[in-house]
Amino acid sequence: MAVDKRVQDFKNALDRLQESWQKANAYRECEEYSFYRDSTIQRFEFTLEIAWKNVKHFLLKQEGIACRSPKSCMREFFGAGYLDEAQIALLLQMIDDRNLATHTYHEALADEIFSHIERYLILLEDIYKIVCSSRYSD
Repeated sequence: MAVDKRVQDFKNALDRLQESWQKANAYRECEEYSFYRDSTIQRFEFTLEIAWKNVKHFLLKQEGIACRSPKSCMREFFGAGYLDEAQIALLLQMIDDRNLATHTYHEALADEIFSHIERYLILLEDIYKIVCSSRYSD
């Protein structure tokens, strides 16, 4: 996949996550809230998936670092100096939440994961900016 396409897919996923998160918040007091909350969590899952794959490719091309899993890639991203300690801690929590997201049939867990999305959006935007601004090539 070409770098421009990969990065554009990441941006599109971020935009859809932001849109879904805003819609869920707008419907927080309505009957439809759980639908929008669950939709946001699912969009969060695939946005994180494309984010770590962008980081994986970025690290290989920019730093010569090969990684295979989301957590290993994010630790390498931190180790290479692209994230600070607070960001890597939040990012590892994000990956844990993504792994728990398959259990969103538990209302309390779904609400907890959803409550983290706003902070996750900020960090995902930061990662996008790093990957996008790098101008790395295939």
